[in-house]
Amino acid sequence: MTEKRTIRANAKINLFLDILGLLDNGYHSLYTIMQSVDLCDTVTVTLNSSDEIRLSCDSELVLCDNRNTAYKAAKVFFEKTGIKGGADIHIKKRIPISAGLAGGSADAAAVLLALNELMGVNACVSQLCEIGINIGADVPFCLVGGTALSQNMGEVLSRLPDLPECAIVLAKPSRGVSTKEAYEAYDCAWWIKHPKDTLMLDAVSRRDLDGISRYCENVFEQVIDVPKRADIKYIMREAGAIAACMSGSGSTVFGLFGDESDARKCSQVLRTVVPEVFVTKPHKYGVYFE
Repeated sequence: MTEKRTIRANAKINLFLDILGLLDNGYHSLYTIMQSVDLCDTVTVTLNSSDEIRLSCDSELVLCDNRNTAYKAAKVFFEKTGIKGGADIHIKKRIPISAGLAGGSADAAAVLLALNELMGVNACVSQLCEIGINIGADVPFCLVGGTALSQNMGEVLSRLPDLPECAIVLAKPSRGVSTKEAYEAYDCAWWIKHPKDTLMLDAVSRRDLDGISRYCENVFEQVIDVPKRADIKYIMREAGAIAACMSGSGSTVFGLFGDESDARKCSQVLRTVVPEVFVTKPHKYGVYFE
């Protein structure tokens, strides 16, 4: 049995995000189209004989205790499978935190994928998603990856055609956004204008990049104040972006570009405005073995 596996854990963006309503359990029902991108963390999982979960990370910004989603993933995996064991988890962090890019969820998905193989469970992706939803709403998508429609609390996933070839610029302001605070702000807003769900789904289904760009929208932008968001969007548009939108509950803003050279020129300008800028591409997988 292999005792160590290394997983690439890709970030995601929300090409479209709408909130349909509040459920009886207090959670929100979402309608969001997500896309994996090739900006990734690297997660290494090694089995140990101590029956303990130990977590380390190369970033001081990451909590390395039971509050971390990667730690929670290992704990839930052992609980749900009934297996006794321990694991050492190391995260090489590249995805910004509190950024709306599902970095924590991607790390959790990576741990589930690694433990599934290391422990010889051989669960299919849908079974891992059933475990993953207990950790976070974005974990099932991170396991599936690619382009997908995620509904309700993240447990209803529908694969969609691959996004047409394009470049994606990610710009992360210095301040992150708390997901909890984002939902609280939404719940207090009475003026919400909901985006065009059906038209966006149709555009993605037809791989119509112009249509996708036209209906690219995030309902959280109506309630979340992100520093320099307007400046970021202006720079992206001036550089040739066909769409500029916030991802998740923020604070990262992404721009879609048909021309990679335009994307790289844009990134150079953005680096004078915000601390973290990445030029990425769509990816077919959320997590995968290195």
